[in-house]
Amino acid sequence: MKFPRPRGLRRALLASAAFTALAALAPGALAVVPSDLPSPEQGLNLLVVGVDSRKGVTEQEKERFRLGGQECDCTDVIMLVHVSAANDRVSVVSLPRDSLTTFPDQHRDRRTGKLHAAHPAKINNAWAEGGPAFTVETVESITGLPVHRYLEIDFRRFMDTVDRVDGGVPVCTVEPLKDSVTGIDLKPGTTRVAGGEALQYVRSRRADGQMDFGRIRKQQKFVVNTLERLREGVLDDPAALEVFAATLRGTAAVERGVSTAELLTLATRLKDLPPDRTEFSTVPVRGFNPDIAGVGSTLAWDEEGAAEVFGRLREDRPLPAAGAVAPSEIPVATYRPAPGSSLICP
Repeated sequence: MKFPRPRGLRRALLASAAFTALAALAPGALAVVPSDLPSPEQGLNLLVVGVDSRKGVTEQEKERFRLGGQECDCTDVIMLVHVSAANDRVSVVSLPRDSLTTFPDQHRDRRTGKLHAAHPAKINNAWAEGGPAFTVETVESITGLPVHRYLEIDFRRFMDTVDRVDGGVPVCTVEPLKDSVTGIDLKPGTTRVAGGEALQYVRSRRADGQMDFGRIRKQQKFVVNTLERLREGVLDDPAALEVFAATLRGTAAVERGVSTAELLTLATRLKDLPPDRTEFSTVPVRGFNPDIAGVGSTLAWDEEGAAEVFGRLREDRPLPAAGAVAPSEIPVATYRPAPGSSLICP
């Protein structure tokens, strides 16, 4: 499934929070840092991915936080973040990792160096086959939107970044949340979590019967509540702010990778953005496709609904309301955009 690109073109989770939350501090807290962050007329698009990688995670952490499984060499989290041209709105659209797409003919496998023929695949396998650049190209192809900047976060960097939030990040649940795979065990109410526990929370998808869609909503709630913790003054001095941004960014050099300086520039642009000017959704999904040999079970997008969502972003407009998109064959996947203010833990 592909949407036409516009003319002239093509654990993450914290990225959206950081882009907005770094800016939520007092205007004078940010040092002026030169950067090349663009200001597109139709808004800025940032692709944020969370990579299932245990590199740098200790054996003790793997045991304590249930991280001993095999790496999938893929992107478990894919969020497209649109910052309006006026810097007065941030729209975040999550792309489920099992979304079906088609990789193009003659793309080179970064692992083997061989050229692949066109073939169906899950969107999260783009990183395994072609790395960050191919992931960006795949998202551009399937959404029809240009990706201006890219941010990649693995398990180690996610935990380290959360640990920069003094006192932890609040997570909340109405029902008990116990996942034997990730090890998360929360009673109803609000609990503050540090890096390792936060990773358990955003990885949980088996405890509430909502599959990957429940995990996506947890990730979105975590982003918003990280933002709120930072708004409380956790990072209210320039030195701490820069360390947070640098931890989030890491040191890897990737094509179109956002820099620490660009994060701080974006923070300046968004300094007055309140939570109710952020909106979060999952791309409209029709249902499950029949199993494909060598690929497995995949998700089919609602092509009309997805085109409406990405068309709105292309025009730098707010996301369509829930009623504008047909209900999904999977009830928990029905398109329901939410303002950031509705995801804040009490």
